[in-house]
Amino acid sequence: MLALTPTLSPQRAGPRLLVRLGAAPASKEAAIREAAGLLTTAGCIEEAYGESMLRREGVANTFLGHGVVIPHGMVDDRHLVRESGLAVLQVPGGIEWHDGQTAHLVVAIAAQSDTHITVLRRLTRLIQDEARLEQLRTTENAADIAAALSEDAAAPAATGPATDLRQRFEWTVDYPTGLHARPAAHWVETARALPARIRVRHGDQVADAKNLIALLQLGLRCGDEVTISAEGDDEAGALARICAAVTGLSAGEKAAAARAAEAAARAAAPVAGWNPSDAPRVMAGIAASPGLAIGPIHVLAAAEVAVPDEPEPLTSGADRLHRALVTTGGQLRALADDTERRLGKADAGIFSAQAELITDTDLITLACQLMVEGHGVAFAWNAAVERMAGQLSALGNPVLAARAADLRDVGRRVLAQIDPALRSGHDLPDAPCILLAPDLAPSDTAGLDPARVIGLATAQGGPTSHTAILARTLGIPAVVAGGPGLLALADRAVAILDGTAGRLYLGPSEADIASAKAWQTRQREQAETEARERAKPAQTRDGHRIAIGANVNNPEQVPMALDQGAEGVGLMRTEFLFLERGDTPSEDDQYGTYSGMLTALAGRPLIVRTLDIGGDKQAAHLHLPKEENPFLGVRGARLLLRRPDLMEPQLRALYRAAKDHVPADAPRGKDAPLSIMMPMITSVPEVLRLREICEGIRDEIGAPEVPLGIMIEVPAAAIQADVLARHCDFFSIGTNDLTQYTLAIDRQNTDLAPEADSLHPAVLRLIRLTCEGAARHGRFVGVCGGIAGDPFGASLLAGLGVHELSMTPRDLPGVKARLRACDMAELKALAMDACAQEDAAAVRALDPAADSAADAAAAGA
Repeated sequence: MLALTPTLSPQRAGPRLLVRLGAAPASKEAAIREAAGLLTTAGCIEEAYGESMLRREGVANTFLGHGVVIPHGMVDDRHLVRESGLAVLQVPGGIEWHDGQTAHLVVAIAAQSDTHITVLRRLTRLIQDEARLEQLRTTENAADIAAALSEDAAAPAATGPATDLRQRFEWTVDYPTGLHARPAAHWVETARALPARIRVRHGDQVADAKNLIALLQLGLRCGDEVTISAEGDDEAGALARICAAVTGLSAGEKAAAARAAEAAARAAAPVAGWNPSDAPRVMAGIAASPGLAIGPIHVLAAAEVAVPDEPEPLTSGADRLHRALVTTGGQLRALADDTERRLGKADAGIFSAQAELITDTDLITLACQLMVEGHGVAFAWNAAVERMAGQLSALGNPVLAARAADLRDVGRRVLAQIDPALRSGHDLPDAPCILLAPDLAPSDTAGLDPARVIGLATAQGGPTSHTAILARTLGIPAVVAGGPGLLALADRAVAILDGTAGRLYLGPSEADIASAKAWQTRQREQAETEARERAKPAQTRDGHRIAIGANVNNPEQVPMALDQGAEGVGLMRTEFLFLERGDTPSEDDQYGTYSGMLTALAGRPLIVRTLDIGGDKQAAHLHLPKEENPFLGVRGARLLLRRPDLMEPQLRALYRAAKDHVPADAPRGKDAPLSIMMPMITSVPEVLRLREICEGIRDEIGAPEVPLGIMIEVPAAAIQADVLARHCDFFSIGTNDLTQYTLAIDRQNTDLAPEADSLHPAVLRLIRLTCEGAARHGRFVGVCGGIAGDPFGASLLAGLGVHELSMTPRDLPGVKARLRACDMAELKALAMDACAQEDAAAVRALDPAADSAADAAAAGA
């Protein structure tokens, strides 16, 4: 039976209500799909919102209690709700929901605005009325269920007017989506830790702040006025603590709402390039590596490990468990310290909390009880973790569900210490896929096989992260900062990933797939045309030539770079020699690598950047000091000057390679066979001290002179470029870091990464200032940052006065083709126009190719 009712309340417009009696879904997934189908048929939601409900279930258990479940979609998918609605499945026979929970009323919520607050309030009241719930589970009258969900329950009879406790605080709710379950749970968690009574009053309704259901029953919406009061032991301190917790969530709730709105706006807006003609679900992130990928998605997850039950004497088993717990505790503390140094205390707190979990007396006692019963230590530990995690999840509290996930995570760490064979790893399918992951370390990304991973999307990261840089090197289309919703997607679903626009299209139609393939064909044909001419120099139509180099890490990458049209190596990142191994490479190890580079290049230019460690690049074996803000701390040249044990072997290896491979009469300018540059320079004294050290080592070895340059990565160096140019032979601008420091945006910050655009006019003006300062002393300027590999960015750089561009090898043909199609006078005018713009978006709007791409897309459609 199906019943419809248009509103929930005569006082304000409410959601449509659809009721199906006597339902008998075969599984939880089937129940959610059935309820979503009702909402879709009624026009309340787009079909993709049903998948969002399933993803939500994978993130958090929606069992509210007493047989009532409330499946709903992800916050970021609220734009898929056309009209607020409820779909209720009555399941008389019950259906298993999660870890032994049985659901009889499936209340699927599709809510716009804060409608869900009303629904939650009514449901939390309803689940306290066992008799009525029992009647609703078997009623044959849909109106009974409609009435229960459409009418506010009468407030309990009051013995007098609602009153406040002795200490009071007035507050207006400013959470955009009202007091929903997550912030309410935080209120309760805080209140329960306080000795005083805490009361929350809204009008004539009051609630105990230590009772989650009572709080939700208040149905607080954004703009509601409440009084929070306290009385009892340390009541003033208690009130201060609870008020700090309440108001402290405001920024996060507003930011979450803003991110959801921004994501919806980004998803709805057309992009320059390929656009679907139909309406697939869109997940918007940040473009990181260009290109389209079409194929099934695969969410990167740890492989399941079967834990064998291998009994052993209790004494030895207990010793093994103790050692594993101690070792894991040390690992977690080290991880917390490292995370705090790199990312801050908030993120480090995750691992500190996990370290506390493995000291839980009940958990260890349970594991020991199972060992006493005759089970093996690994089996006993895993069973104890799963049992306690299951108990936490079954409570239906999202905060406790998250704690259960933490417990399972740390449990796996201990398990790997008990038996290394049980260490969980990552799996990849044999067939090509679009890989979804929280984030990837540089070494993980470097190890990806482009034949198996045809596209990459990460929940975190930024477009200038090393993950993004390596994806471009591998030619894998990539999107970063896509948000946690990526990780809740179902494996094997077909998608289209657009690394140029920063979008992942889910459930594309056959027409959209055909259109995307046609777009790939056109892009491939254009790339083939550019590739045929990649050996030609990047010389403008009026005869101005720009040197073109490649960014590489080792000699093995040189042949591919030369094949793509590189005239040399404009950046060798030596930090990968340190990051890709567990110890510090010796002088001889480094000499072998640098000699190999020079041999592979056969006299072509090579610019080697000395060790650039710090900030987002950490190597545990270097034992770097803990820093509150490593991006503003000891990194680059600052580290080298403090660690001669790192700098001197590297310089000795470089000058030994120069002695063996660089002729004494070799050129000294941008065509020099070997140049050395120092990263993260901020002052003249740093340059003078580094030159002194270099000259001392060169004299000792008897090597020929080689150009010594510096990286321009901070505004101070760009502003003082004319002074710095007196003391060095060339500049190389690192636009990724220059952008980060100019705009005061951590390029790893997911929330801010979209704003870290290297084409911001302030960054372009600093580049122009650098070129002008270098020109006064006849120094050449190169750029090895991300925008050098963007054809439009390369055009601007050439117009600003840059002499050499170095980029990912796959970007070479396209950049060279764009420069050959221009006149230098046009490029200079374009660059000056860009510097005069107000923001990066206005600069990008100057790109004539964007209009051409949009026209081509329209013609293709």
